[in-house]
Amino acid sequence: MFDQREKIILFIDGANLYATAKSLGFDIDYKKLLTEFASRGYLLRAYYYTALSEDQEYSSIRPLIDWLDYNGYTVVTKPTKEFYDASGRRKVKGNMDIELAVNMMEMSDHIDHLVLFSGDGDFRSVVEAVQRKGRKVSVISTLSTQPPMIADELRRQADHFIDLISLQSRIGRDPAERAARAAERAQAVAGFEDEFDE
Repeated sequence: MFDQREKIILFIDGANLYATAKSLGFDIDYKKLLTEFASRGYLLRAYYYTALSEDQEYSSIRPLIDWLDYNGYTVVTKPTKEFYDASGRRKVKGNMDIELAVNMMEMSDHIDHLVLFSGDGDFRSVVEAVQRKGRKVSVISTLSTQPPMIADELRRQADHFIDLISLQSRIGRDPAERAARAAERAQAVAGFEDEFDE
């Protein structure tokens, strides 16, 4: 599926990958993810796409975005849009499909193999367009959930489909590591509260 001589670029639909990993019950270790794909060929770049809410002073995704930006990822963001639907309910929209598709088309002239982390069927036509240029496209999502997280038309269009669950042991964060970090944070907070009480 991969050739060591291939130039590879990763295109990560951040919200989609997060939802897929969460549905499978594990967290992605983004450092391991880079290492894994660097071992499969010449990893030229890894793009991570996500929408950010501008009106929030602190976003829970901000630490991840900052870490990715400093650790080898090209982070592409845009502000979310807020609107009200016909029944007056507040909705927030943050779709990065166009940005991801445009980058795939632009970069397809310079690489051999594109790896798309998304199950969104809207990407089927851009995958087909890239393939017409003679490039291989692997799609990573999952069939292991009910319903599957990957659209059937995208899976069928891809040259290769990789189920995210098959990568869990190589790119998943160790659950013990998360528990240890949570314990450290709790201990630090308790220490701060004790200091503050005195």
